[in-house]
Amino acid sequence: PRPSPGRAVPLAHVELGGRGDRPPLVLLHGLFGSHGNFQTVAKALVRRGSGKVLTLDARNHGSSPHSPLMTYEAMSLDVQHLLTRLGITKCILLGHSMGGKTAMTLALQRPDLVERLISVDISPVSTAPVSEFSAYISAMKSVKIPDGLSRSAARQLADDQLRPVVQLPQLRQFLLTNLVEVEGHYLWRVNLEAISHHLADIMDFPVFHKPYPGPALFLGGSKSPYISSKDYPEIQRLFPKGDVQYIEGAGHIVHQDKFEEFITAVLNFLPPP
Repeated sequence: PRPSPGRAVPLAHVELGGRGDRPPLVLLHGLFGSHGNFQTVAKALVRRGSGKVLTLDARNHGSSPHSPLMTYEAMSLDVQHLLTRLGITKCILLGHSMGGKTAMTLALQRPDLVERLISVDISPVSTAPVSEFSAYISAMKSVKIPDGLSRSAARQLADDQLRPVVQLPQLRQFLLTNLVEVEGHYLWRVNLEAISHHLADIMDFPVFHKPYPGPALFLGGSKSPYISSKDYPEIQRLFPKGDVQYIEGAGHIVHQDKFEEFITAVLNFLPPP
């Protein structure tokens, strides 16, 4: 039997009004991200005539509640509950990385809710090195910042402490978006305990037997290893109407590396008005 997804948590989200005659778009960020990762994307899509766009904070991320459970079944249930709460009966679901796996899980569990699906730089298979992420989490856990520092000083100190483990400056900057100040103390707003406990689940993908019948787009970065030709059979099995496209010159964070090309690819995949 499947592990129980537990209880849904009420997700924090931001809504941007778009055209009422087009299906709403729901955008799901990746590990250590938040709804802010997709704010510029959301604005560009609405400006170019999409339906309303929702950006969500996953459980244990951003302003959403923390929960010890961190499986794709649980995260899918959170999104389903939010859709119900907002009266959305059908949406276009777009997710990046971990958010892409949540989007695929939801589409496979509840195809009636998902008109079409866009998975950004992730496949429905097990994703490589857990050890890298374990190291990042340990480094984040061991960051020590004295109370009462200015925000910039605290950030600089955290940056210095992460540097030996997290060599890439862009990655450090990204992780540091999770450093927040609460009543003079600096802490991580992501639930590092739950994430490290469920890291194997997050890197893996649940088993499904029944395919998702709707249109699906797998949008990878040409410089990223996360959607590879060896994943095509599994993409084909679960998403028979799936199409794989690569954006030239983009790494894993496709929407940041090649913003214009990303927006164009998404708009071209949306149903005609």
